[in-house]
Amino acid sequence: MQTIVLISCASKKRNHKTKAEHLYISPLFQKNLAYAKKLKPDKIFILSAKYGLLDLETEIEPYNVTLNKMVSSEIRAWAEKILVELSKRANLQEDHFIFLAGANYRKYLTPYMSSFDVPMEGMPIGKQLQFLGGL
Repeated sequence: MQTIVLISCASKKRNHKTKAEHLYISPLFQKNLAYAKKLKPDKIFILSAKYGLLDLETEIEPYNVTLNKMVSSEIRAWAEKILVELSKRANLQEDHFIFLAGANYRKYLTPYMSSFDVPMEGMPIGKQLQFLGGL
């Protein structure tokens, strides 16, 4: 069994092509990434509204797409692509997933996973930052 952390992308980005882990510059994303690394998981992926499932090392261009402005059918189609990509790198029934992502980023993924946690579920961003800052 692997432990896999899934972090949602963020709207604040650098303005040039760079590795995915360096593209997102919001405090919440950076604290989520630091927290994810402290957990020492087997893998960490970013859930990108534009690019799908990203390895931290994948170089990508900045973009302006968010699931928060998509309708349900678009989010469901995005989630289906994520599930296909994730199934190639993980076992949805045997691995444990930790979501550092909002409801839109996980609602169509978790029904297909046997084991997952959402450590900051229901917390507003300020509380998430407090939680992450206290680690």
